[in-house]
Amino acid sequence: MKIFNQYKNIVTLSAVILLGACSHDAPITESQLDLSIPQKTALDTWIDTNYLIPYNINVQYKWNQNAVDNNRFLFPPLQTKVQPVLEIIQKIWLDSYKTVAGPDFVKVIAPREFVLVGGINLNTTGTITLGLAEGGKRITFFNTDYINVKDKAQVNRFIHTIQHEYIHILNQTKPFDEKSMALITPSGYSSAWYNTTDAVALEEGFLTAYAKSNINEDFAETASTILISSKTEYAAILASIVSPTALAAIKAKEAIVVKYYKDAFGIDLYALRDEAQKNTLAVIK
Repeated sequence: MKIFNQYKNIVTLSAVILLGACSHDAPITESQLDLSIPQKTALDTWIDTNYLIPYNINVQYKWNQNAVDNNRFLFPPLQTKVQPVLEIIQKIWLDSYKTVAGPDFVKVIAPREFVLVGGINLNTTGTITLGLAEGGKRITFFNTDYINVKDKAQVNRFIHTIQHEYIHILNQTKPFDEKSMALITPSGYSSAWYNTTDAVALEEGFLTAYAKSNINEDFAETASTILISSKTEYAAILASIVSPTALAAIKAKEAIVVKYYKDAFGIDLYALRDEAQKNTLAVIK
């Protein structure tokens, strides 16, 4: 009983001390956190008008460490570079699909966020990652600070990213004929694709070295290479191939891609290519 009373007295005393301490606390004031809504810039308004409102695509160009790999030396784009690269995407990718596939096609099937990174994403293998598609919802573009919008080769390289990554999104919506694709060059795929040059890959039946990584990338590279090339440019690529076997392989893959676009979405791939080329020339003029 004595022990109990001692604890009872201690608890009572502690409560009195606590109440006394609370009675001298300073009154609650306004939060020190800035809860105000940031003022939109002219660039933000342009993005809303051209991406967010019509396509429900958010563009993240301000730095967000949660949106990138913090183990890489990456940095946000210069704000003066943001609208020019978005205009490239808008004209060559969005407008081309809008014309050929219909105004609602990209509204229904699209990534919901673009992340722009100013710097180069260099890998330990010596390769450079130009873009990433994450779960079909977000596409990250790297190297946006260094694109000359009047240089066709640079514009093609940049737009190759969205064409390639969007094809993965289309494949997630409706899969392509993987079995037929896998039978064309079954022994050519390799995780060490980066040890092969594009020229060598071409003679092995792949339009690019990266296409050798797996059949999904092969499909995306086949389609995206066609979409960033004019009819004449693509014909020149095929004409440069020495190996008849490699040429036949690439034509077989092309046929699968063309059939996929037509059967899955009712899109004429060559009409889409021609529209993209027309819009590319409009961008660089």
